[in-house]
Parts: sequence; structure tokens; C-alpha cells
Amino acid sequence: MARQARQLSNSGFYHIVLRGINHQHVFEDESDYIYFLKSLHDLKIALVFEVYAYCLMSNHVHLLLREKQVGDISLIMKRLLTKYAMYFNRKYQRSGALIANRYKSMPVEVDEYFIPLQRYIHQNPLKAGLVNKLEAYPFSSYREYLLGGGLTDTAFALELIGRDEWIRLHRVESDDDFEISGKISINNNEIRRRIMHYTHGREPHEIGSWAKAERDSMLRELKETGLSIRQIERVTGISRGVVAKS
Repeated sequence: MARQARQLSNSGFYHIVLRGINHQHVFEDESDYIYFLKSLHDLKIALVFEVYAYCLMSNHVHLLLREKQVGDISLIMKRLLTKYAMYFNRKYQRSGALIANRYKSMPVEVDEYFIPLQRYIHQNPLKAGLVNKLEAYPFSSYREYLLGGGLTDTAFALELIGRDEWIRLHRVESDDDFEISGKISINNNEIRRRIMHYTHGREPHEIGSWAKAERDSMLRELKETGLSIRQIERVTGISRGVVAKS
């Protein structure tokens, strides 16, 4: 079966996830993390792209990048992963693939979930129990947002909502889950808030009492925004079958 073509981003932003083959570690010691980040920094200079978040875990990596030219993301990742795999295989006297299948990439829009995506990336070590504070983890971009650094382009995100608010949101432990499909699993309060944006302040549970045509039109609109049938059902109380058929 042919591989599915990657979805291109209109904004140039991509959330990228790469994992070790068979869940094996892609970083064995501190020098490996440092080599990967130096390679990313050197490549950023050579190919002129932007880095908005990263987090290196022992067996997987999250990156939030922005390409300058459409399609550059493929070249960026090919060069980065080829260089690192050669380094890793040579150092540990192994051969073969290091990264499971292809790396995963999902276009990202600059909307209300851009900052939560950064928070999700930065909170990986916290949720894994590796640290008690985000700033204690040395291999994510979080500390660059606090103290500055040469790899991460911090100004864009901080200007979106302000530095104080950016830090405050990161200190709130979230159960958001940006899956590899690019869809976000959000809690009921977030879903309710999002639905009320489209209903102009009317509560989600009221939708079920609307006239059928109006109700179904709203359900279709909510599905088109990216909410799943299960999410809509959960907050509106409208049965899954009705939501699916609308």
C-alpha cells in the first residue's frame, strides 16, 4: 500500500513527533541530547526555518517548527534524522533504522490551541514524572522562554498572549492530548467554551431543544470545526446517532 502523502501547512507551522523503533531509546546519555540539539541549531541556520518548541524524551521527540518555503519540512527532517541516525549508529555500533516508520507531522494553525500545544510539548517530562518543575528539565525549550537561548524563537508566542500569561498557562497542568493525528482531546470545559463560541453564548445543552433544522445545522458546523462526535455528545447530551446523522 502506498504511503499517504503528508498534509501541507498553509501557515508553515508543523507539530512533529518522532519515536524510536520498537520504542527503543533514541538518546542514551546527555551527549546524545546535546548532539541532536546542536544538529537542529546548525540546520536551522543552513535551511532558515524557525523553532517554537521542542522536547527531547528518551524514546521520542516533539518539535514545533515553521518552514519558510512550502515543502521545506521534508528536507529539514530528512537531513536532521539522517545526520543523527548516522551519529547514533556509529557511536553505539549498531545498524539499521533508528526512527519508527516515518516521523509524524501535522500542520498547525495559529489559533486558540497554539499555546496549549506548546504547553503539551513542554509538560511531557512533568507528566512522565522526570521533574517537579518544567524549568528543571534541560532538554526542552521551556527554559529558553524564561531565560533566553540561541535555538528557540520565543518572541512570537510570548507576543501572542504576553509573557506573564504564557508562563501562567504553562504552570497549569493540563490533560490536553495532542494525538499524532493532530486532533486534540480536550476536557469538557474546553469543549463547552468552544461550542459557546459558535452558539454566541448559548449553552451546549440547549442545542437539543432547538428546532431540528437549526439543531442539525449547528451540529454540522461543530463537526466541521474539528470536534469529534463523542466530544459533541458528551457536552450537549445529544445522542451519538443524532450527531452522526446531522
